[in-house]
Amino acid sequence: QVQLVESGGGLVQAGGSLRLSCAASGSIFRIIHMAWYRQAPGKQRESVAVIDSGSSTNYADSVKGRFTISRDNAKNTVFLQMNSLKPEDTAVYYCNVRADTSTSRYSFADYWGQGTQVTVSS
Repeated sequence: QVQLVESGGGLVQAGGSLRLSCAASGSIFRIIHMAWYRQAPGKQRESVAVIDSGSSTNYADSVKGRFTISRDNAKNTVFLQMNSLKPEDTAVYYCNVRADTSTSRYSFADYWGQGTQVTVSS
């Protein structure tokens, strides 16, 4: 019912930048929040940044001041601008959207993208 397509991952040197995008499509009625998570090898998935319907944001301490989350409501798209990347930012990054659908209004669910690899070399 809701599909998420991510793009923008890749290989970058430490200190470099990348911009991730995630477009949501399908029978979306309302998006409550959009977020980015990441999972490094051998580690649990962790929240990186969240933006709610009012564009309030929240960041993991490890990325504050370096990453910026934003959204285009008209296109149901969320972005993650990542600057000053560090090797420890290497992970698979997942887009997350909490939304309800036109056929299930007020029944909110979490949807996930397929993940995009970000590799930061030292």
